[in-house]
Amino acid sequence: MKIHYAKTITALNPNVSFTINNDDLDNIVWHEGNPTNITKEQILAKQTELQTIEDAKPENINKTSGKAKLKSGDALTDAEISALFGDN
Repeated sequence: MKIHYAKTITALNPNVSFTINNDDLDNIVWHEGNPTNITKEQILAKQTELQTIEDAKPENINKTSGKAKLKSGDALTDAEISALFGDN
């Protein structure tokens, strides 16, 4: 799952009011003038941190591994099948 910039900005400051169009850092409208002076560099650094955490979750590791195996023709584990298609 991709961590969007809106979630990242909220992680930096849950009280800041903004609108972001098309998940584009050049299209942020700060409703209160960006009172904590959040920079693009801070947003990018936090997004990388949050994405690393998200990618390390077991279900996401299994999805990535399962997709690679589907492409290569290797057998999938039960955990990979569950991550890709849900428990049935």
